[in-house]
Amino acid sequence: MFCAGAHLGVARIWSKAVRFRADRRGVAAIEFAFIVPVLLAMYFLTMEASQAIETSKKVSRIGSMVADLVTQQQTIVKADLDAIMQIGTSTLQPYNRSVPDIIITAIQVTTDPTPKVQVVWSRRVVGGVNGVDAAPNTITTVPASLKIAGTFLIRVQSNLAYKPIITWSASGQQQLGLSSAFNSISMGETYYLRPRMSSTITCGDC
Repeated sequence: MFCAGAHLGVARIWSKAVRFRADRRGVAAIEFAFIVPVLLAMYFLTMEASQAIETSKKVSRIGSMVADLVTQQQTIVKADLDAIMQIGTSTLQPYNRSVPDIIITAIQVTTDPTPKVQVVWSRRVVGGVNGVDAAPNTITTVPASLKIAGTFLIRVQSNLAYKPIITWSASGQQQLGLSSAFNSISMGETYYLRPRMSSTITCGDC
């Protein structure tokens, strides 16, 4: 009797194990639990990548647009330069997790036997604060192809510390984990243009 009962118990256990193995009712739920995090990660990474690319294009557009507006003037003042830089900053919208730095520099290449590249005037907005960048007569550099004696140039530099959405918080607190490794992505562009309406552009109060 004992042997028969033991055999019957083993048979029941084996039967339950077979039925459990054959039961597929929970497979879909388990697969769903594994796949959803991967799909969500792919979705957010794709969304973040597309926004980063679009923001990078806008940073480049800031430089070209600001340079274009400045070079259309014959004379200019600080208030006008600050307003133009504000227009440039607004092109980043709706992105608003960080603000761009914009530097406008008027450059004169002298007619000396060995031409010098000098700053005539400059204006910048860095961290949302307007001010002077390089002092007049400061020596600077331009690409070799633009170093032509007697040339007047407007240089616009636009830079942005792009903050991915996974690193950003409304409070501005430092995030941990993955976000700390990608706290910001540096984006920037530099444009050079010559004046459109005159040979030089003077700034009365720079």
